[in-house]
Amino acid sequence: MAKPTRNVEGEGGRPDAGREGRRLSRSFGLLALLGAILVVAGIVGLGYTEFATLTTMLLFGWLLLIGGVVGLAHAIQSRGSNFFWLAVVVAALNLAAGVVIIRRPEGSAEALTMFAALLFLTGGVFRLAGSVVVRGPQFGWTLVQGAFGVLLGILVLVSWPSNSRYVIGCFFSLALLFDGLGLIAIGVGGRRIVTLVSDAVTSPEAAKSTPPMAPTPPQAMAKPSEGDQNQPPR
Repeated sequence: MAKPTRNVEGEGGRPDAGREGRRLSRSFGLLALLGAILVVAGIVGLGYTEFATLTTMLLFGWLLLIGGVVGLAHAIQSRGSNFFWLAVVVAALNLAAGVVIIRRPEGSAEALTMFAALLFLTGGVFRLAGSVVVRGPQFGWTLVQGAFGVLLGILVLVSWPSNSRYVIGCFFSLALLFDGLGLIAIGVGGRRIVTLVSDAVTSPEAAKSTPPMAPTPPQAMAKPSEGDQNQPPR
């Protein structure tokens, strides 16, 4: 005897739009909550940049350390492949970098600040040169981006290494802040769209579920004739 299948749809043959809408709305709400947490963390990091720099370097070191351990375990599992020694070397470099950053976060912050300044400077120079040579439709915007990158790289290099205590923390806090604002915008906009779609779907279903009015019998709608009107009551 065949088992009856479970009906996951509504009475009208459509899925429960209200339940799916509530689930999506809850998910977008959690996304907006995560964005608010990131915004608060970014604001706190901007207020305490030295602490944010130290926290960022320690987090980066632990991520490298964990990645090195996972990479080494993966290399041992695939020791029969041709890329065994390459995977071992990469895992060892990650382990060594993680240990160095965790043991000396201040010196690592100085090196990372220098690398970031050179990266901004090099990227800005290439953007300026590319915008001048190509002169595409985004010429002005690319030129502004290149000039901003060069200026930022020069400012960081001029104050190095004294500024290494707060540059990394400032960049990381700004990244958290903007990412949090983006998540809040996605969460709020998503909940608004889900609410509009749910209202648009449930309104026709509610109208269909309303029982129709009983029709008036034709005898009651018929008008009395003139003979019936002149006939005296019995």
